[in-house]
Amino acid sequence: MLKILRKFFDFCGGENRRKFYLSIFFGVLMALFEALKIPAIVLMLDAVIRGNVTVAVIWQCLGICLVSIIGGFIVKYFNTIIQCEAGYGTAAGKRIEIAEHLRYLPMGYFNNNSMGYITSVTTNTMENLGDVATRVVMLTTQGVLTTLIIAVMLLFYDWRIGLVVLAGLLLFFLANSRMQRKSEKVSPRKIAADSGLVEKLLEYIQGIMEVRAYNMTSAQSRKLDAAISENEDCNFTLEKTFIPYMCAQNFVTKMTGVAMTLLSIWFYLEGTMDLIVCISMMICSFIVYSSLDSAGNYSALLRTVDVSVDKAREILDLQPMDTEGRDLKPKDHDIDVEDIAFSYDKRRVIDGITVHIPERTTTAIVGPSGGGKTTLCHLISRFWDVDQGQVRLGGVDVRDYSMDSLMQNFSFVFQNVYLFQDTVANNIRFGQEEAPMEKVVEAAKKACCHDFIMALPEGYDTVIGEGGASLSGGEKQRLSVARAMMKDAPVIILDEATANVDPENEKELVEAIEALTKEKTILMIAHRLKTVRHADQILVVDKGKLVQRGRHEELMQEEGIYRRFVNARETAAGWKL
Repeated sequence: MLKILRKFFDFCGGENRRKFYLSIFFGVLMALFEALKIPAIVLMLDAVIRGNVTVAVIWQCLGICLVSIIGGFIVKYFNTIIQCEAGYGTAAGKRIEIAEHLRYLPMGYFNNNSMGYITSVTTNTMENLGDVATRVVMLTTQGVLTTLIIAVMLLFYDWRIGLVVLAGLLLFFLANSRMQRKSEKVSPRKIAADSGLVEKLLEYIQGIMEVRAYNMTSAQSRKLDAAISENEDCNFTLEKTFIPYMCAQNFVTKMTGVAMTLLSIWFYLEGTMDLIVCISMMICSFIVYSSLDSAGNYSALLRTVDVSVDKAREILDLQPMDTEGRDLKPKDHDIDVEDIAFSYDKRRVIDGITVHIPERTTTAIVGPSGGGKTTLCHLISRFWDVDQGQVRLGGVDVRDYSMDSLMQNFSFVFQNVYLFQDTVANNIRFGQEEAPMEKVVEAAKKACCHDFIMALPEGYDTVIGEGGASLSGGEKQRLSVARAMMKDAPVIILDEATANVDPENEKELVEAIEALTKEKTILMIAHRLKTVRHADQILVVDKGKLVQRGRHEELMQEEGIYRRFVNARETAAGWKL
């Protein structure tokens, strides 16, 4: 138990940890106020037995009880506020920390880990820590502290009864430690079931169109139902596992109370205990373990807290890319790729590519699917770090730039555009929240999307669905171009930006891209001939290698992939780039 509590407090961070420690101090005060009931009981019993119940005695007892009640209430009020601040502050802080950490992880992490898992950690796991964990940890520590302080106070009245209380506390911890060991086996399953449920639910919702299109509603529903059933069964198993141990803990505390009563009577009959102390000990037997019983029941969830901390740390302990570079501004925007190699796990994806891309030129990248085109662009913009070789921007290794200063030089227009559930204007000015409306409209006009925006119900203030669900593919692409125009970066990477656009929107999108790319350094991945034939250089990438390089006219004179690509007139499915 102590190990888990220490791990949780270490995880919370400096400020919130101090608040939790202050909360424990308040817990000690609350326990002392709770223990004040005992001298009040003893004082009144003494007066009753001796026939000396006076107004002064009554006021004394009443005063002690009032101090106990009012003091406990005030301390509990501030203690609750501090606990909430520390608990929810920890959850909020760790969510932000995880988000910042994810920002600098290699993109390969997101390929290997589903969004459901990440979502589960930042929602369910953080909710457990912010809400459940705070209550569990503080109720557990409060119950133990209150019982210990009352036990110490009883030692002053009769050391024998005090030892009985401490012996009961020891037996309680033995039963609790057995429960913790059982919890260690079943709690990971609960966390996994919670994550699995979120993953399946997200998968079901995000893929609902494909599910309906292929009439797979029943099959996908069964998978979701299975995840729900697993979660239900896991929770039931958790409770069923803990119930015997919680009963054992309660049995220990109740039987210790019985022992306190029987021993007090025995000591009184033997003449080794005063009647006043005997009756007081009998009364105390009913209150000494009340807080501990509640703490014991909640402590069953401590292992869940332990696993939740481990899951959050699992993400935070992932090795990010080295982003401690310098805030640099390149002297020019020439890009040099020198003998680079890169692997996913053990599979070599880029193998020894060297190329020079002068600034303010257009470089088209073509080749078979899976050949490494997108990965090459991601390495240039440092979405990943190369395993060997070097990528330079303006003569400086991209790893020498701070991530923020490097990203200021790149804008991206991807095939699959993600728009946020926000206004159209805020999606365009994304990353530049302070940009005035005039610049937003100017970018929208250049991107050929002003007209369709004005046709929306509230124009630029229209809130679009998450992911841009309420817009067509061409409209989303043009908004993406407008967003890139707002950034006005000197290097533009176009990843099949026109691949999924219908002919009706293609003309406007091409015009928008031409406006975006004017006087810029362009890297474009494309599979349509008319978008690559006028490029300053064309790179043909196959199986991670640069197999051809040149202008359109030069490559047409060579036997190879590019000429076959052109001759196929973009219709050969195997050469979709």
